[in-house]
Amino acid sequence: MTNSTPNSGLGPSERLLLVVLAALLAAGLLWFRGGLNPEAPLERLARQSLDLPVALRNGKPTLVEFYADWCDACRTMAPAMETIEAQHRGQLDVVLLNVDNPRWQPELERYDVNGIPQLELFNAAGEAVGRSIGARSLNELRALSSALIAREPLPALAGVGAVSNLSQPAGEVAAAEPATATMAGPRSHG
Repeated sequence: MTNSTPNSGLGPSERLLLVVLAALLAAGLLWFRGGLNPEAPLERLARQSLDLPVALRNGKPTLVEFYADWCDACRTMAPAMETIEAQHRGQLDVVLLNVDNPRWQPELERYDVNGIPQLELFNAAGEAVGRSIGARSLNELRALSSALIAREPLPALAGVGAVSNLSQPAGEVAAAEPATATMAGPRSHG
């Protein structure tokens, strides 16, 4: 009688080595993908954040991040955003809006989003008080959120600016503003 099982050429020690390597590879892949819960902080924050209109009306300052799943800077900043949300829960609303979701197109236009991550900063009355362009460190996010909560001026960070008050009559410049406030900006075409 002939043996119908082909000889694999591997001895018991080689098979054991292959099983161990496969197990290590599987464990490494699982660890790299974030463990058994593959949802990253960015997705978790986006899923649990309030709707923007609700956040702007609830009497708390609001930090809005415009992001995209494919944005490396957004993903890098996500753990810091998650820390801010956890540390200031009940005092500050953190809202994430995905720029790839057509639902947020009016907000993208309203807040002139042309790069991400972009943070829009709102006071407790829901009024825009500042904007931050680019990734922020945990300490920078702490400074921004603390200023919002304490109703203080925003910290002087590169890429952070206050939102202009457009309620004053045209042509009238507040006395405290420097003369350069009326100069054309870098995106002006007129």
